[in-house]
Amino acid sequence: MQKRRLGSNGTEVSAVGYGAMSFTNFYGPMDTEGSHAILTRAMELGIDHIDTSNAYGAGKSEERIGEFLGKQGGNKNDIFRIATKAGITRDADGNRKFDNSAEHLEAELDKSLKRLGVDQVALFYVHRRDPNIPIEEVTETLAGLVKSGKIGQFGYSEIAPTSLAQAQAVHPVGAVQSEYSLSTRSPEMGLTQMTAKNETSLVAFSPVGRSLLTDTPHSFEKSQTLDFLKANPRFLEPNLSRNIAVTDGLRTLAREMGVATSSLAIAWLLHQGDNILPIPGTRSVDHLNELAAGAEMKLSETDLAAIDSLLPIGWAHGDRYNVGQWVGPEKYC
Repeated sequence: MQKRRLGSNGTEVSAVGYGAMSFTNFYGPMDTEGSHAILTRAMELGIDHIDTSNAYGAGKSEERIGEFLGKQGGNKNDIFRIATKAGITRDADGNRKFDNSAEHLEAELDKSLKRLGVDQVALFYVHRRDPNIPIEEVTETLAGLVKSGKIGQFGYSEIAPTSLAQAQAVHPVGAVQSEYSLSTRSPEMGLTQMTAKNETSLVAFSPVGRSLLTDTPHSFEKSQTLDFLKANPRFLEPNLSRNIAVTDGLRTLAREMGVATSSLAIAWLLHQGDNILPIPGTRSVDHLNELAAGAEMKLSETDLAAIDSLLPIGWAHGDRYNVGQWVGPEKYC
């Protein structure tokens, strides 16, 4: 597995990481045994960048990672470079809200460290921005957590390039996490440029388009069983059928190249910049093998041109989020 730098402090991680939202039931049933099988295979493949959050299954994802690490003996702190997040919470009525206060972030980080069974995480994100607190103030809080030794670096999830610039003026930002793939290329309208300029990693979640960029995209019937996708515009008809039809060309090209479609999608993403780190999630060891294989592919200019001709910017039918899902992420285009 090739290595890439995480942020600007010299930490190296696998070029392909793993998004541990899949350790909850978000994309279908997942248990502890299945989660540990994925982590075992990740170790074998050289995948050491594991991304989780206190919000994934109300801490369940972190707990399963911690249980796995607890079985590894004295070297448990050297196996993975773990990233986790905080900032999403609930009010007294159960409604989702965002809290970036120093008290909340440090308290939630301490809970995450306990669930993970470690003294430090490599990266700690603000999961969603709290509009009531200036990002400069939040960055000061995060810089204090670096000084405390509880985190190696910090980052922000789903922020605009302008917000990154404001935070960067206070302290180097290790990473910005955003959806980025052949089906979601909005980061190319400012975020890829700003992260590269600041030596900030762009950590790309959903790099295979929530299945659209794989050999077996979810059917409408399957999508309707998944809480996130059943109301997502790209997975509602007629958009879903149109999106599957458009991406069939990528599946044909992948077959001609003798690779899985997800491998090709990951390879394309890695070729977009040295600071880009995809973190696909999966509940399947076989699919994890395909995703990791993308890091070993070398694409020529001809290959990249062929991919771009099949899936040019703007090909996808439907927005990447519905109205409710857009609450929190910063729009900038």
